[in-house]
Amino acid sequence: MRGALLSHPPILSHSASRFFSSIIGPGRTEAHGFRRTTVVASPSLPVAYAVHRCNCTVSTTESDVSESIHYPIKKRIVSGVQPTGSVHLGNYLGAIKNWVVLQDSYETLFFIVDLHAITLPYDAPQLTKATRCTAAIYLACGVDTSKASVFVQSHVRAHVELMWLLSSVTPIGLLNKMIQFKEKSRKAGDENIGVGLLTYPVLMAADILLYQVPEALIPPTGARVMSLTDGLSKMSKSASSDMSRINLLDPKDVIANKIKRCKTDSFSGLEFDNLDRPECHNLLSIYQLLSGRTKEEVALECRNMNWGTFKTILTDALVNHLHPIQIRYEEIASDPAYLDQILSDGAAKAAGLADITLNNVYQAMGFLRR
Repeated sequence: MRGALLSHPPILSHSASRFFSSIIGPGRTEAHGFRRTTVVASPSLPVAYAVHRCNCTVSTTESDVSESIHYPIKKRIVSGVQPTGSVHLGNYLGAIKNWVVLQDSYETLFFIVDLHAITLPYDAPQLTKATRCTAAIYLACGVDTSKASVFVQSHVRAHVELMWLLSSVTPIGLLNKMIQFKEKSRKAGDENIGVGLLTYPVLMAADILLYQVPEALIPPTGARVMSLTDGLSKMSKSASSDMSRINLLDPKDVIANKIKRCKTDSFSGLEFDNLDRPECHNLLSIYQLLSGRTKEEVALECRNMNWGTFKTILTDALVNHLHPIQIRYEEIASDPAYLDQILSDGAAKAAGLADITLNNVYQAMGFLRR
C-alpha cells in the first residue's frame, strides 16, 4: 500500500482556481452545524494532501451563524492509506499511531483509498481482501469509531463525481508535467499506462475539497522509518524484498529473522545521528518509538551494546508491541458483519459531508438542480 504515488500537489489552471473560489467563497460558514475543517498531512498521504488549500464552505444568514457558535468548533482531519501490499511498521509509526492521538482533538475521517490503488496493474480479488484487511488494521491499531469515521473511498461516490468535474477544468498540459507520471509511463510504456495515473492528482484534490478544507495544518512530522536493508531508503511496500520491512501482521519468528538479518555496520557501540551509520540510527529510532523512552535514555542504554545484544532487545520490543495489535486484528477480521457495519456507518457520515460540496459544485457549473 503506497501512501504517496505522486510527489507533487494537484495543479489547477489559474482560471480553474478562480472558478472553484467562486464556488466555495472565502470565509463563509455553513449551516446545520457543519464546521470549518482542516486536512492534516501525514506520511501515509501524498504531499498534495498537505499543501492544497481551499475555503470549501457554504454561505448562510447571520442568524444561522449566531445559532451555531455555542459549541466548540473542531478542525477536521482527513487521511488514508492505499490497500496495496501489507501495512508495515513505517505506516504505523509514521501515520496510524499518530491518528490515534489526533482523534481525541479533531473531527477525523480515515479512509482506505482504494480508487488510488487501481492506477497501476492490480489483482481484483486481492484488492477486495486488502481493503478489508486495511480497515481492520486501522481499528486494531486503536482508531476509535466513536471518535473517527472509517470508510472506503469508493463507497462515497462523490469522490469520483467531483474528480470528473475538476478534470473538466484541469489543463492536461499541467498534468503531463507530473514527475512520477513521466517516470512510470516511461518505464512501462505509454500504451501500458492507464489515464487514471495521469489524473491521479485530480482525484487527490477531490478527496480533500469534498470535506471542506480551509487551510493546511501540518502537525509534528511522524516517524520516518527506513528500510531494514538500506538505512537511506524509506521502508516501503513496493520494495521487492519483504526482508526490508516489518509488516504489522508478521509472526514472531518472521520478525526475529528479519531483525537478525537486517543490515548493520562494523562500528563499535551504538549511536544516533551519525551520518555514516544510517542503519544504526534507524534501528535505534525504532526501538525508541516502540519503548516510549526518550532519545537520550535510549542512547545511554545502548551506547556500549554490540549488535547481537541490541537485536535481541529490539526483537522483543517489536513482538511485545505488535502482539496486542495482531490479537485485536484477528478478532475484528473474524467478524465480517461488524467490520462491514463500521465501514457502512463511516461512508454514510462521509457522504453526508461530501454531498454538500458536490451539490454546490454542480449548481455553480450550471447543472440542473436535482
